[in-house]
Amino acid sequence: MFKRQLEDLDTIEDHLHDDYVEEYPQSSERIRGKHNWRSILQNYPGLTSFDYGFKLGGELGVAELIAEYDGERVYACETVELEDGKVKRVRAYFGEPFEAP
Repeated sequence: MFKRQLEDLDTIEDHLHDDYVEEYPQSSERIRGKHNWRSILQNYPGLTSFDYGFKLGGELGVAELIAEYDGERVYACETVELEDGKVKRVRAYFGEPFEAP
């Protein structure tokens, strides 16, 4: 896992394909384009940091995400599709933390 602050968006954006799409199936949201992706992260209320862990193989991978929103942790698992060595499509599935039984 590596921690990214919002100041690191340039570094992340360099790895995004020009035709980048990010989808959240649980809420039916779809973000098209690097500019829109960046705008959402810069303007999302309470977002302070996020940690990513990647496993990539060929043109498909998975990522684990832990984001901090107003001091609360949010967890997500993402499928990642690559094209020409850049991230082209991400589908993120979110889950709330819970206590073990």
